Amino acid sequence: MRLWRVAVAVAGGCGAAYFFLLRRPILTWGATVEEAARRLPGDELLEDADGVSTRAIDIDAPASAVWPWIVQMGPSPRGGAYTYDWIENLLGLNMHSADRVLREFQHPQIGDTIGFGSNRMQLQLLEPERALAWRSEDGNWVWTFVLTDEQGHTRLLSRNRFRLPTAMARIGMLPMEPGSLLMERKMLRGIKERAERLV
Repeated sequence: MRLWRVAVAVAGGCGAAYFFLLRRPILTWGATVEEAARRLPGDELLEDADGVSTRAIDIDAPASAVWPWIVQMGPSPRGGAYTYDWIENLLGLNMHSADRVLREFQHPQIGDTIGFGSNRMQLQLLEPERALAWRSEDGNWVWTFVLTDEQGHTRLLSRNRFRLPTAMARIGMLPMEPGSLLMERKMLRGIKERAERLV
């Protein structure tokens, strides 16, 4: 019985440490406090989100060099997600990160669709070299990229908004948050590396 109490106390302590010390940095890696709090294009596609992450990176290239890598993202034959392909492919996502601009995917249109496993995503917002947002068909996930061109340098923000309609969905999302940071940080760095090679 004493071991059980110790286990519960340790689990509770770890949970509290995550919520109060780690969760915010995990959900806002690279973003300023102002960026994480700011309303962004695409937020209107899912107003009452139960979960939000905003991650960001500085890129030493103009938005025109960043945009091509974002618009071609998606499963094969598209450009992948510039992250750990082997992890994504364990999940059956068929991702193969391109190291070149794929001309055939440089002219997206509102209504275009891509698949992320069981999530079918539709392009809902398109402002060339400024903003792009995908929304899942069930309306429970919106993924937005926002670019700010600052005198030849680009600030790139990636925001995910989720509706988690059940208690199990909310609980299940918690262990996924650190994993999403691992993948998204690699993605943002992958976009940065590729865009900076174009200039």
